Amino acid sequence: MTIYHFVGIKGSGMSALAQVLHDMNFNVQGSDFEKHFFTQDALEKAGIKILPFQKENIKPGMTIIAGNAFPDTHEEIQEATKLGLPIVRYHRFLGDFMQKFTSIAITGAHGKTSTTGLMAHVISGSKPTSFLIGDGTGKGERDAEYFVFEACEYRRHFLSYFPDYAIMTNIDFDHPDYFANIDDVFSAFQQMAMQVKKGIFACGDDEQLQKIQAKVPVLFYGFDEGNDYQAKNIIKTTEGTSFDVFIRNTFYDTFSIPTFGDHNVLNALAVIGLCHYEAMNAEIVKERLTTFKGVKRRFSEKRVGSQILIDDYAHHPTEIKATIQAAKQKYPDKEIIAVFQPHTFTRTQAFLEDFANSLSLADKTYLCEIFGSARENHGKLSIHDLQDKIADSEILAEDHTSVLTQHENSIILFMGAGDIQKFQEAYEKQLI
Repeated sequence: MTIYHFVGIKGSGMSALAQVLHDMNFNVQGSDFEKHFFTQDALEKAGIKILPFQKENIKPGMTIIAGNAFPDTHEEIQEATKLGLPIVRYHRFLGDFMQKFTSIAITGAHGKTSTTGLMAHVISGSKPTSFLIGDGTGKGERDAEYFVFEACEYRRHFLSYFPDYAIMTNIDFDHPDYFANIDDVFSAFQQMAMQVKKGIFACGDDEQLQKIQAKVPVLFYGFDEGNDYQAKNIIKTTEGTSFDVFIRNTFYDTFSIPTFGDHNVLNALAVIGLCHYEAMNAEIVKERLTTFKGVKRRFSEKRVGSQILIDDYAHHPTEIKATIQAAKQKYPDKEIIAVFQPHTFTRTQAFLEDFANSLSLADKTYLCEIFGSARENHGKLSIHDLQDKIADSEILAEDHTSVLTQHENSIILFMGAGDIQKFQEAYEKQLI
Protein backbone atom coordinates (compact mmCIF):
# COMPACT_ATOMS: atom_id res chain seq x y z
CA MET A 1 0.00 0.00 0.00
CA THR A 2 1.34 3.41 -0.99
CA ILE A 3 2.57 5.65 1.81
CA TYR A 4 1.89 9.35 1.19
CA HIS A 5 4.77 11.33 2.68
CA PHE A 6 4.10 15.06 3.13
CA VAL A 7 7.15 17.35 2.96
CA GLY A 8 6.05 20.27 5.19
CA ILE A 9 3.04 18.54 6.79
CA LYS A 10 2.44 21.38 9.29
CA GLY A 11 1.48 23.80 6.50
CA SER A 12 -2.22 24.71 6.87
CA GLY A 13 -3.34 23.21 3.54
CA MET A 14 -0.92 20.28 3.85
CA SER A 15 -2.08 19.25 7.32
CA ALA A 16 -5.73 19.48 6.20
CA LEU A 17 -5.05 17.30 3.14
CA ALA A 18 -3.16 14.77 5.28
CA GLN A 19 -6.24 14.48 7.54
CA VAL A 20 -8.54 14.01 4.51
CA LEU A 21 -6.41 11.15 3.13
CA HIS A 22 -5.99 9.59 6.58
CA ASP A 23 -9.79 9.60 7.09
CA MET A 24 -10.17 7.86 3.72
CA ASN A 25 -7.92 5.02 4.98
CA PHE A 26 -4.75 5.98 3.12
CA ASN A 27 -1.38 5.53 4.80
CA VAL A 28 -0.12 9.02 5.67
CA GLN A 29 2.97 10.48 7.35
CA GLY A 30 5.00 13.66 7.01
CA SER A 31 7.92 15.78 8.09
CA ASP A 32 8.51 19.38 9.11
CA PHE A 33 10.48 21.73 11.35
CA GLU A 34 10.35 20.72 15.00
CA LYS A 35 8.93 24.08 16.19
CA HIS A 36 5.34 23.66 17.45
CA PHE A 37 2.68 24.97 15.08
CA PHE A 38 -1.06 24.92 15.86
CA THR A 39 -1.86 22.78 12.79
CA GLN A 40 0.04 19.79 14.22
CA ASP A 41 -2.46 19.32 17.08
CA ALA A 42 -5.08 17.77 14.78
CA LEU A 43 -2.44 15.57 13.10
CA GLU A 44 -1.27 14.24 16.46
CA LYS A 45 -4.85 13.62 17.56
CA ALA A 46 -5.41 11.55 14.40
CA GLY A 47 -2.23 9.55 15.09
CA ILE A 48 -0.47 10.77 11.94
CA LYS A 49 3.30 10.40 12.23
CA ILE A 50 5.30 13.69 12.13
CA LEU A 51 9.07 13.40 11.66
CA PRO A 52 11.84 16.03 11.75
CA PHE A 53 13.16 16.86 8.26
CA GLN A 54 15.89 14.44 7.12
CA LYS A 55 16.51 12.62 3.87
CA GLU A 56 16.38 9.24 5.68
CA ASN A 57 12.58 9.70 5.97
CA ILE A 58 12.25 8.97 2.25
CA LYS A 59 11.86 5.28 1.40
CA PRO A 60 11.13 3.31 -1.81
CA GLY A 61 7.42 2.88 -2.59
CA MET A 62 6.37 6.30 -1.23
CA THR A 63 4.47 9.03 -3.05
CA ILE A 64 5.77 12.45 -2.05
CA ILE A 65 3.40 15.38 -1.62
CA ALA A 66 5.59 18.49 -1.46
CA GLY A 67 4.51 21.72 0.25
CA ASN A 68 4.69 24.87 -1.85
CA ALA A 69 7.11 26.49 0.60
CA PHE A 70 9.88 23.94 -0.04
CA PRO A 71 12.11 24.14 -3.15
CA ASP A 72 13.24 21.19 -5.28
CA THR A 73 16.64 21.53 -3.56
CA HIS A 74 15.15 20.41 -0.21
CA GLU A 75 17.01 17.30 1.04
CA GLU A 76 13.89 15.11 1.16
CA ILE A 77 12.74 16.12 -2.32
CA GLN A 78 16.24 15.51 -3.68
CA GLU A 79 16.33 12.06 -2.05
CA ALA A 80 12.93 11.22 -3.55
CA THR A 81 14.21 12.31 -6.99
CA LYS A 82 17.26 10.08 -6.55
CA LEU A 83 15.01 7.10 -5.72
CA GLY A 84 12.76 7.87 -8.70
CA LEU A 85 9.65 8.35 -6.53
CA PRO A 86 6.57 10.25 -7.73
CA ILE A 87 6.72 13.84 -6.39
CA VAL A 88 3.55 15.92 -6.59
CA ARG A 89 3.19 19.54 -5.47
CA TYR A 90 0.34 20.14 -3.02
CA HIS A 91 -1.89 22.14 -5.38
CA ARG A 92 -1.37 19.68 -8.27
CA PHE A 93 -2.33 16.73 -6.05
CA LEU A 94 -5.43 18.56 -4.89
CA GLY A 95 -6.37 19.41 -8.49
CA ASP A 96 -6.38 15.70 -9.43
CA PHE A 97 -7.99 14.53 -6.18
CA MET A 98 -11.09 16.73 -6.44
CA GLN A 99 -12.15 15.28 -9.80
CA LYS A 100 -13.79 12.35 -7.96
CA PHE A 101 -16.43 14.63 -6.35
CA THR A 102 -18.75 17.56 -6.98
CA SER A 103 -16.07 20.09 -6.07
CA ILE A 104 -16.66 23.56 -4.64
CA ALA A 105 -13.69 25.95 -4.60
CA ILE A 106 -13.89 28.90 -2.21
CA THR A 107 -11.65 31.76 -3.26
CA GLY A 108 -11.25 35.51 -2.76
CA ALA A 109 -8.86 37.94 -1.12
CA HIS A 110 -10.76 37.79 2.20
CA GLY A 111 -13.25 35.43 3.81
CA LYS A 112 -12.04 32.19 2.19
CA THR A 113 -11.46 30.21 5.38
CA SER A 114 -14.67 31.24 7.15
CA THR A 115 -16.78 30.61 4.03
CA THR A 116 -15.14 27.22 3.39
CA GLY A 117 -15.85 26.16 6.98
CA LEU A 118 -19.45 27.36 6.77
CA MET A 119 -20.08 25.74 3.37
CA ALA A 120 -18.66 22.39 4.56
CA HIS A 121 -20.78 22.49 7.72
CA VAL A 122 -24.01 23.35 5.86
CA ILE A 123 -23.64 20.91 2.95
CA SER A 124 -22.68 18.02 5.23
CA GLY A 125 -26.15 18.39 6.78
CA SER A 126 -27.60 17.25 3.43
CA LYS A 127 -24.96 15.08 1.75
CA PRO A 128 -21.74 13.27 2.72
CA THR A 129 -19.02 15.89 2.30
CA SER A 130 -15.23 15.94 2.49
CA PHE A 131 -13.55 19.29 3.08
CA LEU A 132 -10.21 21.05 3.31
CA ILE A 133 -10.03 24.36 5.20
CA GLY A 134 -7.06 26.75 5.26
CA ASP A 135 -6.99 26.80 9.07
CA GLY A 136 -5.46 23.31 8.97
CA THR A 137 -8.75 21.39 9.30
CA GLY A 138 -9.59 18.55 6.93
CA LYS A 139 -12.05 15.66 6.90
CA GLY A 140 -12.45 12.82 4.42
CA GLU A 141 -15.77 10.98 4.15
CA ARG A 142 -15.38 7.64 2.41
CA ASP A 143 -18.65 7.95 0.48
CA ALA A 144 -18.41 11.72 -0.04
CA GLU A 145 -20.39 13.27 -2.88
CA TYR A 146 -19.10 16.81 -2.34
CA PHE A 147 -15.61 18.18 -1.78
CA VAL A 148 -15.43 21.74 -0.38
CA PHE A 149 -11.99 23.33 -0.35
CA GLU A 150 -10.18 26.61 0.08
CA ALA A 151 -8.43 27.80 -3.10
CA CYS A 152 -5.69 30.38 -2.63
CA GLU A 153 -4.80 32.93 -5.30
CA TYR A 154 -1.23 33.46 -4.01
CA ARG A 155 1.29 32.71 -6.78
CA ARG A 156 -1.74 31.70 -8.88
CA HIS A 157 -1.80 28.30 -7.14
CA PHE A 158 -5.55 28.02 -7.70
CA LEU A 159 -4.97 27.70 -11.45
CA SER A 160 -4.18 24.01 -10.76
CA TYR A 161 -7.90 23.53 -10.03
CA PHE A 162 -10.82 22.84 -12.39
CA PRO A 163 -13.73 22.78 -9.90
CA ASP A 164 -17.42 22.24 -10.59
CA TYR A 165 -18.32 25.40 -8.67
CA ALA A 166 -16.43 28.43 -7.39
CA ILE A 167 -17.46 30.97 -4.80
CA MET A 168 -15.57 34.26 -5.24
CA THR A 169 -15.94 36.43 -2.15
CA ASN A 170 -14.03 39.52 -3.34
CA ILE A 171 -11.02 40.71 -5.30
CA ASP A 172 -8.63 42.99 -3.42
CA PHE A 173 -4.96 43.86 -3.77
CA ASP A 174 -2.94 41.68 -1.39
CA HIS A 175 0.33 39.72 -1.56
CA PRO A 176 2.25 42.73 -2.92
CA ASP A 177 5.38 40.55 -2.92
CA TYR A 178 3.85 38.63 -5.86
CA PHE A 179 1.02 40.58 -7.52
CA ALA A 180 1.94 43.82 -9.30
CA ASN A 181 -1.41 45.60 -8.74
CA ILE A 182 -5.17 45.06 -8.62
CA ASP A 183 -5.30 44.34 -12.37
CA ASP A 184 -2.78 41.53 -11.95
CA VAL A 185 -4.96 40.05 -9.16
CA PHE A 186 -8.06 40.37 -11.37
CA SER A 187 -6.34 38.57 -14.26
CA ALA A 188 -5.62 35.59 -11.97
CA PHE A 189 -9.27 35.38 -10.88
CA GLN A 190 -10.46 35.80 -14.48
CA GLN A 191 -8.26 32.88 -15.57
CA MET A 192 -9.60 30.79 -12.65
CA ALA A 193 -13.19 31.65 -13.66
CA MET A 194 -12.65 30.15 -17.13
CA GLN A 195 -11.71 26.81 -15.50
CA VAL A 196 -14.98 26.38 -13.54
CA LYS A 197 -17.26 23.66 -14.94
CA LYS A 198 -20.80 24.28 -13.58
CA GLY A 199 -21.29 27.71 -12.02
CA ILE A 200 -19.74 30.67 -10.20
CA PHE A 201 -21.22 32.51 -7.21
CA ALA A 202 -19.58 35.93 -7.05
CA CYS A 203 -20.19 38.86 -4.70
CA GLY A 204 -21.93 41.40 -6.93
CA ASP A 205 -21.22 44.26 -4.50
CA ASP A 206 -17.53 43.93 -5.45
CA GLU A 207 -16.77 46.14 -8.45
CA GLN A 208 -13.92 43.89 -9.64
CA LEU A 209 -16.06 40.75 -9.54
CA GLN A 210 -18.78 42.45 -11.62
CA LYS A 211 -16.36 42.21 -14.57
CA ILE A 212 -15.76 38.43 -14.25
CA GLN A 213 -16.61 36.41 -17.36
CA ALA A 214 -16.97 32.65 -17.64
CA LYS A 215 -18.21 29.79 -19.83
CA VAL A 216 -20.72 28.86 -17.10
CA PRO A 217 -23.49 30.84 -15.33
CA VAL A 218 -22.17 33.59 -13.02
CA LEU A 219 -24.67 34.23 -10.21
CA PHE A 220 -24.22 37.32 -8.07
CA TYR A 221 -24.98 37.68 -4.38
CA GLY A 222 -24.87 40.71 -2.09
CA PHE A 223 -26.73 43.61 -0.50
CA ASP A 224 -27.19 45.72 -3.63
CA GLU A 225 -30.25 45.69 -5.87
CA GLY A 226 -29.65 43.68 -9.04
CA ASN A 227 -27.95 40.73 -7.34
CA ASP A 228 -29.44 37.32 -8.12
CA TYR A 229 -29.34 36.50 -4.39
CA GLN A 230 -29.94 39.58 -2.23
CA ALA A 231 -29.92 40.00 1.56
CA LYS A 232 -32.47 42.54 2.82
CA ASN A 233 -34.11 43.59 6.10
CA ILE A 234 -30.96 42.87 8.08
CA ILE A 235 -31.36 42.84 11.86
CA LYS A 236 -28.14 43.04 13.90
CA THR A 237 -28.13 42.18 17.58
CA THR A 238 -25.56 41.24 20.20
CA GLU A 239 -26.61 37.59 19.61
CA GLY A 240 -26.01 37.55 15.85
CA THR A 241 -27.64 38.64 12.60
CA SER A 242 -30.84 37.74 10.74
CA PHE A 243 -31.86 38.66 7.19
CA ASP A 244 -34.32 37.92 4.39
CA VAL A 245 -33.06 36.40 1.15
CA PHE A 246 -34.63 37.44 -2.16
CA ILE A 247 -33.88 35.42 -5.29
CA ARG A 248 -34.22 37.64 -8.37
CA ASN A 249 -36.43 40.01 -6.34
CA THR A 250 -38.73 37.25 -5.05
CA PHE A 251 -38.74 36.51 -1.30
CA TYR A 252 -37.16 33.10 -0.59
CA ASP A 253 -36.76 32.72 3.19
CA THR A 254 -35.43 34.27 6.40
CA PHE A 255 -32.09 33.09 7.81
CA SER A 256 -30.20 33.72 11.06
CA ILE A 257 -26.49 33.38 11.82
CA PRO A 258 -24.79 33.48 15.25
CA THR A 259 -22.02 35.72 13.85
CA PHE A 260 -21.36 39.43 13.47
CA GLY A 261 -20.52 41.96 10.78
CA ASP A 262 -21.64 42.42 7.16
CA HIS A 263 -18.90 40.10 5.89
CA ASN A 264 -20.50 37.15 7.68
CA VAL A 265 -23.88 37.91 6.10
CA LEU A 266 -22.21 37.84 2.67
CA ASN A 267 -20.44 34.55 3.45
CA ALA A 268 -23.76 33.00 4.51
CA LEU A 269 -25.50 34.36 1.41
CA ALA A 270 -22.94 32.67 -0.86
CA VAL A 271 -23.59 29.36 0.92
CA ILE A 272 -27.39 29.79 0.75
CA GLY A 273 -27.14 30.59 -2.98
CA LEU A 274 -25.11 27.52 -3.86
CA CYS A 275 -27.27 25.20 -1.75
CA HIS A 276 -30.40 26.60 -3.44
CA TYR A 277 -28.80 26.08 -6.87
CA GLU A 278 -28.03 22.46 -5.91
CA ALA A 279 -31.68 22.05 -4.77
CA MET A 280 -30.92 21.42 -1.09
CA ASN A 281 -33.67 21.70 1.51
CA ALA A 282 -33.89 25.28 2.85
CA GLU A 283 -34.90 24.07 6.33
CA ILE A 284 -31.69 22.03 6.64
CA VAL A 285 -29.65 25.03 5.44
CA LYS A 286 -31.35 27.28 8.02
CA GLU A 287 -30.67 24.85 10.86
CA ARG A 288 -27.02 24.27 9.87
CA LEU A 289 -26.32 28.01 9.63
CA THR A 290 -27.34 28.45 13.27
CA THR A 291 -25.07 25.63 14.54
CA PHE A 292 -21.81 26.66 12.86
CA LYS A 293 -19.11 27.10 15.49
CA GLY A 294 -16.60 28.97 13.33
CA VAL A 295 -13.06 28.16 12.24
CA LYS A 296 -9.70 28.47 13.99
CA ARG A 297 -8.19 31.91 14.46
CA ARG A 298 -11.28 33.75 13.19
CA PHE A 299 -12.84 35.79 16.03
CA SER A 300 -11.87 33.06 18.55
CA GLU A 301 -12.97 34.33 21.97
CA LYS A 302 -11.71 33.67 25.48
CA ARG A 303 -12.92 35.37 28.66
CA VAL A 304 -10.13 36.21 31.13
CA GLY A 305 -11.20 38.16 34.21
CA SER A 306 -13.17 41.23 33.15
CA GLN A 307 -11.70 41.15 29.63
CA ILE A 308 -12.55 39.18 26.50
CA LEU A 309 -9.52 38.24 24.40
CA ILE A 310 -10.16 37.61 20.70
CA ASP A 311 -7.65 35.89 18.43
CA ASP A 312 -8.11 36.72 14.73
CA TYR A 313 -6.07 36.12 11.58
CA ALA A 314 -6.88 39.61 10.21
CA HIS A 315 -3.73 40.81 8.44
CA HIS A 316 -5.05 43.13 5.70
CA PRO A 317 -6.73 46.53 6.28
CA THR A 318 -10.08 45.26 4.93
CA GLU A 319 -10.02 42.33 7.38
CA ILE A 320 -9.01 44.50 10.36
CA LYS A 321 -11.92 46.84 9.65
CA ALA A 322 -14.35 43.86 9.44
CA THR A 323 -13.06 42.35 12.70
CA ILE A 324 -13.34 45.65 14.62
CA GLN A 325 -16.87 46.23 13.26
CA ALA A 326 -17.90 42.68 14.28
CA ALA A 327 -16.57 43.31 17.81
CA LYS A 328 -18.56 46.56 17.99
CA GLN A 329 -21.76 44.76 16.94
CA LYS A 330 -21.36 42.03 19.54
CA TYR A 331 -20.03 44.30 22.32
CA PRO A 332 -21.48 47.78 21.65
CA ASP A 333 -20.86 49.07 25.19
CA LYS A 334 -17.25 47.92 25.60
CA GLU A 335 -13.93 49.53 24.79
CA ILE A 336 -12.26 47.84 21.79
CA ILE A 337 -8.46 47.49 22.06
CA ALA A 338 -6.50 46.45 18.95
CA VAL A 339 -3.19 44.58 19.29
CA PHE A 340 -1.79 44.21 15.78
CA GLN A 341 1.31 42.52 14.38
CA PRO A 342 1.90 43.45 10.72
CA HIS A 343 2.74 40.44 8.51
CA THR A 344 5.58 41.02 6.01
CA PHE A 345 7.37 44.28 5.27
CA THR A 346 6.06 44.38 1.69
CA ARG A 347 2.43 44.31 2.86
CA THR A 348 3.10 46.87 5.62
CA GLN A 349 4.76 49.24 3.14
CA ALA A 350 2.05 48.83 0.50
CA PHE A 351 -0.85 49.46 2.92
CA LEU A 352 0.67 51.80 5.51
CA GLU A 353 -2.10 54.44 5.24
CA ASP A 354 -4.87 51.83 5.00
CA PHE A 355 -3.60 49.98 8.09
CA ALA A 356 -3.58 53.26 10.02
CA ASN A 357 -7.15 54.10 8.94
CA SER A 358 -8.51 50.62 9.83
CA LEU A 359 -6.76 50.43 13.21
CA SER A 360 -8.00 53.92 14.09
CA LEU A 361 -11.53 52.43 14.31
CA ALA A 362 -10.46 50.81 17.60
CA ASP A 363 -10.52 52.83 20.82
CA LYS A 364 -6.81 52.19 21.38
CA THR A 365 -4.09 50.47 19.32
CA TYR A 366 -0.97 48.58 20.36
CA LEU A 367 1.53 47.54 17.68
CA CYS A 368 3.94 44.59 17.71
CA GLU A 369 7.16 44.43 15.69
CA ILE A 370 6.66 43.49 12.01
CA PHE A 371 6.70 39.75 11.35
CA GLY A 372 8.98 39.62 8.31
CA SER A 373 9.67 36.94 5.74
CA ALA A 374 13.20 35.63 5.25
CA ARG A 375 12.87 36.44 1.54
CA GLU A 376 12.28 40.14 2.07
CA ASN A 377 14.52 43.16 1.87
CA HIS A 378 12.82 45.53 4.29
CA GLY A 379 14.97 48.62 3.78
CA LYS A 380 14.37 51.32 6.39
CA LEU A 381 10.73 50.49 7.18
CA SER A 382 9.94 49.85 10.85
CA ILE A 383 6.89 49.55 13.08
CA HIS A 384 7.42 53.20 14.07
CA ASP A 385 6.36 54.28 10.56
CA LEU A 386 2.91 52.83 11.27
CA GLN A 387 2.85 54.08 14.86
CA ASP A 388 3.41 57.67 13.62
CA LYS A 389 0.15 57.47 11.66
CA ILE A 390 -2.10 56.22 14.50
CA ALA A 391 -2.90 58.71 17.25
CA ASP A 392 -2.06 57.56 20.80
CA SER A 393 -0.79 54.14 19.61
CA GLU A 394 1.92 52.30 21.56
CA ILE A 395 4.48 49.59 20.80
CA LEU A 396 3.85 46.34 22.70
CA ALA A 397 6.77 44.10 23.67
CA GLU A 398 6.31 40.41 24.41
CA ASP A 399 7.92 40.83 27.84
CA HIS A 400 5.79 43.85 28.75
CA THR A 401 2.21 42.87 27.91
CA SER A 402 1.06 43.77 31.44
CA VAL A 403 0.23 47.27 30.12
CA LEU A 404 -2.99 45.69 28.76
CA THR A 405 -4.31 45.05 32.28
CA GLN A 406 -5.29 48.73 32.58
CA HIS A 407 -8.11 48.20 30.05
CA GLU A 408 -10.61 46.67 32.44
CA ASN A 409 -13.88 45.30 31.13
CA SER A 410 -12.71 45.67 27.51
CA ILE A 411 -12.38 43.59 24.34
CA ILE A 412 -8.78 42.96 23.28
CA LEU A 413 -8.36 41.94 19.63
CA PHE A 414 -5.07 40.15 18.89
CA MET A 415 -4.76 40.38 15.09
CA GLY A 416 -2.15 39.15 12.63
CA ALA A 417 -0.91 36.29 10.43
CA GLY A 418 2.55 35.88 11.98
CA ASP A 419 3.08 34.70 15.55
CA ILE A 420 0.75 37.18 17.26
CA GLN A 421 -0.45 34.30 19.50
CA LYS A 422 2.78 34.51 21.50
CA PHE A 423 1.77 38.01 22.67
CA GLN A 424 -1.64 36.73 23.78
CA GLU A 425 -0.04 33.75 25.53
CA ALA A 426 2.47 36.03 27.28
CA TYR A 427 -0.40 38.26 28.41
CA GLU A 428 -2.49 35.34 29.70
CA LYS A 429 0.51 34.15 31.77
CA GLN A 430 0.70 37.64 33.34
CA LEU A 431 -2.89 37.27 34.48
CA ILE A 432 -2.54 33.88 36.18
